[in-house]
Amino acid sequence: MALPDGSKKYFREPFNSLLKNQFTIDISCMDNKTFQNIELSYLKIEDYQELKEAMINAYSSMPDAYWKEHHIQSLLDKFPEGQIVVKVNGDIAGCALSILVESKKFKHQHTFRQITGNYTFSTHSTKGDLLYGIEVFIKAEFRGMRIGRRMYDYRKDLCERLNLKGIVFGGRIPNYHKYADEYTPKEYIEKVRQKEVHDPVLNFQLSNDFHPVSILKGYLEGDEASNEFAVLLRWDNIYYETPSKEAAITKTVVRLGIVQWQMRPYNGLEHLLKNAEYFIDALSGYKSDFALFPEFFNAPLMAEFNHLSEPEAIRKLAEFTPAIVEEFSNLAISYNINIIAGSMPEVVDDKLYNVGYLCKRDGKIDRYEKLHATPDEKKVWAMTGGNTLKTFDTDCGKIGILICYDVEFPELPRLLADEGMDILFVPFLTDTQNGYSRVRHCAQARAIENECYVAIAGSVGNLPNVHNMDIQYAQSMVFTPCDFQFPTNGIKAEATPNAETIVIADVDLDLLTELHNVGSVKNLKDRRKDIFSLTKV
Repeated sequence: MALPDGSKKYFREPFNSLLKNQFTIDISCMDNKTFQNIELSYLKIEDYQELKEAMINAYSSMPDAYWKEHHIQSLLDKFPEGQIVVKVNGDIAGCALSILVESKKFKHQHTFRQITGNYTFSTHSTKGDLLYGIEVFIKAEFRGMRIGRRMYDYRKDLCERLNLKGIVFGGRIPNYHKYADEYTPKEYIEKVRQKEVHDPVLNFQLSNDFHPVSILKGYLEGDEASNEFAVLLRWDNIYYETPSKEAAITKTVVRLGIVQWQMRPYNGLEHLLKNAEYFIDALSGYKSDFALFPEFFNAPLMAEFNHLSEPEAIRKLAEFTPAIVEEFSNLAISYNINIIAGSMPEVVDDKLYNVGYLCKRDGKIDRYEKLHATPDEKKVWAMTGGNTLKTFDTDCGKIGILICYDVEFPELPRLLADEGMDILFVPFLTDTQNGYSRVRHCAQARAIENECYVAIAGSVGNLPNVHNMDIQYAQSMVFTPCDFQFPTNGIKAEATPNAETIVIADVDLDLLTELHNVGSVKNLKDRRKDIFSLTKV
């Protein structure tokens, strides 16, 4: 870049360095049968003369396009962490220079002269939350060795370490002059993205996860190859956390506890609750963040109403629901665990619903409903489907809860995923293996297509003295997406089939964030919203 040689003196702005000494990568590679040592390190003022020669070499088509020594000294004084070089066998092969800017003051439309403060770097701010790249070059003889990728990887790592929002810069489009009579800059960018036109700089940026934000007109004086146009490119730091005055406790690794419940006769409500407390106690002892119970886990209490019709018996069972919710809330607080209380029948305005309650360890209680009553639930119990679908905020992230049959409708988890759901909990009740297989395979599909974790919990055993609840089959599981960060089969943990037990599994929410942005496939981001959409009524 052709830059004026100013005489202004610069003062040092202190900056707390997170990286000390050198950040070094030593790699041996074969090139013309010779081994080369590649080292990435901080730029030093002693490197200037060699740096100048390297810049002249890299910008041979742009005379005098190099930084003066006082420019480099200013950058080193203001932001030493942002200035790096790559050396091959001790010789400078490439360089990356950058400053910090504040996003609230950052204007999308700007020139290179403006963003650098007329080349004084007065725009650099120690309060900056964006890394602005002002220079990246590689000497011609070292291109093709992925040196540029190494420098960009360093910048991304620096962004994460300093908790910056991302990286921005004006990217040249050096082949545009060949197509200026045929395409507008916008059309040119699209042609490059569609691989119909080759642009060495823009192609490289796009392949490194940068996305175009806007066209910059008159960006760099003298850049005839780009017709003085540039593309404002941005990379977002997916790990950025908004600074808060209050210290927030955020769990990234969440421990899930699942109860595979044994259906057996109970001597009243107190007996059933004691058995539930046993499992809650066990999961709490293993520091679980959640305890998930199955659908209709309280069904054994219908045994004393077996002399009634099925619709009458389940309405009698619904009378226990308030007491169970109250006790589960008390247990959640005393055992310091979030309890997802499976599901229970509940009568509202004389209509029978299948509902559950999320009893949080802070004492708050949330209610969820089964939206799709099964044909059997409608026929035998005259059950009505609910109307409320929502996510729930917890101290372990945003979760969703769907009861059994609901997970077989892919629209529901997708709507929850759009609200930011990280973990989907599915309490279920199935009598046969084919019924279980529907729930199991649909739940696993939901984990893949919505890039989330899915935990399912079912009941096992027999209830010979309860009509319409004779047998149960289950294998409780925790499913994950299928990508390199997760188990190859998408199963994090699984219970022994048809046996009373608990399942405990740790799930890492950061891996989901990584998957959303850099996964092998991006099911959520790649949706064709231009041809279909999904919205709540």
